[in-house]
Amino acid sequence: MDFTDQRLSYEKGALDQQSIPTSPFELLKGWISDATEQKVQEPYAMSLATCGADNKPSVRIVLMREITETGVVFYTNYESAKGQDIAENPNAEVLFFWHELERQVRISGSIAKIDANKSATYFQKRPHDSQVGAWVSQPQSGEVANREVMEQTFDQLQADYPENSQVPTPAFWGGYEITIQQIEFWQGRANRMHDRIVYTQDSNEDNAGWTTKRLLP
Repeated sequence: MDFTDQRLSYEKGALDQQSIPTSPFELLKGWISDATEQKVQEPYAMSLATCGADNKPSVRIVLMREITETGVVFYTNYESAKGQDIAENPNAEVLFFWHELERQVRISGSIAKIDANKSATYFQKRPHDSQVGAWVSQPQSGEVANREVMEQTFDQLQADYPENSQVPTPAFWGGYEITIQQIEFWQGRANRMHDRIVYTQDSNEDNAGWTTKRLLP
């Protein structure tokens, strides 16, 4: 398959360094709100890239569930491949891409587990079947003989924890927060003259300020 003749001209917006907010969180929230209003499917979906001790990068889609004052939060299985990567190397990046708006956001920073009570609170908000499904993935990314084994385990767990009963929060499941150290906002422009503005945190101290610069497309 040859896609060398396939291309689009991006002409839906602009990004002016002189008019952007001081905090990148304000701009991030604004862009996600724009994507939501444009009915982008799962605008909070982001590609998470990690790299463990083997120095082999891995990337997958996860769902952002919260923007905090310092970063973004997602939930997963701590014993998964990504969890192993994070345990070995807490540096990671995530990427949001909203094709409908011709925008992307690239975040880099360090990852750490959030408070266990907060994870449990979120777990109990999930649909019952999703809670049960989390127990099937033990460990997530582990090998399974066939789908029937998964379904049998799910059915047994459904019997153990029927609808309207409380499913316990797994100790191997919870949230991570990516503390943002650098964040780049990319707006597609015509003639591949894209706007790229990157925020970098001045220091690692609390309430540190941000500096911005424009990057060549």
